Amino acid sequence: MQGNDIEFVLKVARENNVKFIRLWFTDILGFLKSVAVTIAQLEDALETGVSFDGSAIQGFARRVESDMRALPDPDTFKLLPWRRGEQGTVASMFCDIVNPDGTPYEGDPRWVLKRTLQRAASLGYTFYVGPELEFFYFKSSRGTPETLDEGSYFDLTPQDVANDIRRDTILTLEEMGIDVDFSHHEAAHSQHEIDLRYTDALTMADNTMTFRLVVKEIAQKYGVYATFMPKPLQDQNGSAMHLNTSLFHGSRNLFHDPEDPEHLSGTARSYIAGLLAHIHELGLVLNQWVNSYKRLVPGYEAPVYVTWAWQNRSDLIRIPALVPGREDAVRVELRSPDPACNPYLAFACILAAGLDGIEKGYQLPLPMDRDVAQMTGPERKEAGVRSLPADLHEAIENAEASDLLRRTLGEHVFHSLIENKRLEWNRYRSRVTDFELEEYLPIL
Repeated sequence: MQGNDIEFVLKVARENNVKFIRLWFTDILGFLKSVAVTIAQLEDALETGVSFDGSAIQGFARRVESDMRALPDPDTFKLLPWRRGEQGTVASMFCDIVNPDGTPYEGDPRWVLKRTLQRAASLGYTFYVGPELEFFYFKSSRGTPETLDEGSYFDLTPQDVANDIRRDTILTLEEMGIDVDFSHHEAAHSQHEIDLRYTDALTMADNTMTFRLVVKEIAQKYGVYATFMPKPLQDQNGSAMHLNTSLFHGSRNLFHDPEDPEHLSGTARSYIAGLLAHIHELGLVLNQWVNSYKRLVPGYEAPVYVTWAWQNRSDLIRIPALVPGREDAVRVELRSPDPACNPYLAFACILAAGLDGIEKGYQLPLPMDRDVAQMTGPERKEAGVRSLPADLHEAIENAEASDLLRRTLGEHVFHSLIENKRLEWNRYRSRVTDFELEEYLPIL
């Protein structure tokens, strides 16, 4: 780490009366981990990192090789607005996980993304991501979810009683330097969406982790519970994390072609073709929970089939309409991910699939010109329309056979994730549900 970086962080910390610094990283499932150091320990932490037992972290090391260090990234230093007071301020930094010899730890999700971004950079690409994050507010996390309102898409008052919570969340994000484009009530009861302004993928992965914490922290301040569970309510839409992605070379958007009738470049078309070709393999990363597949069913505005289209919001991939004079906004929107995924792994796998399509010159099939959900099974079969994985088990099987996923995640994360998800699936399939008791107990 450069001495100037250390001095800058120390200076800002002292100027803002910082007393504690939370050092953050994630396990393979995307749960935020934290260790706090005092201002007196900050300089040592910046220079050498903080040691911890990696065997205690989901998907990290075995006990015989458990020593590792969390090395703070000074570029991610932020003050936590909800942790300011007379006794001092709390700040945070994201960390890279390294081995005792200082080399990157292969099980660190942030390293998985950085490694994939380095490969893109070697080809002249910078990967940008802009997520649209949906979530729910409930009265508590216990028992049957109780909604705060019965509002629907774009509703304001009186149905949108959580407007103040959402406003304070956005103000907190912006105070932390995280730009917000839009926010609104979503289609389901008590469901909300906040769209983050696009930026480079590593910064956005860090911002997404911060976003999820801020949403929960501000909700707690108001005495309610915020959740990113993909499908918490029966007969209501689930929560998505639509991802708007693009590749730049310097300041030039490589997805834009002024000569193309639709303004979409050959690079973008091959990128989309790569996503379509590999999307079955990516389900375990983009939709990693049993509950994720309760969202990906017909009738709830979530993609079920592997199709792309111009502007149509029912397809897996859509190309939003170009605003004249905004060539930098040409982007590819992927609509299957949910907000409970690990953003580091998700962004890495999406980029890897797109790069595979570009490098191998995949040909993009024709866009879907009709509502695929209204087609019959035989019609979809005749049109060559495939379905996304129907459940976590199918996603596991697809992932296990994927060379792309294995290369992108690395052997350690690849095997750890599959092992973890097999355990989850086995726990789920042995559980007797309320549905079974209600349906079968009275008649069998």
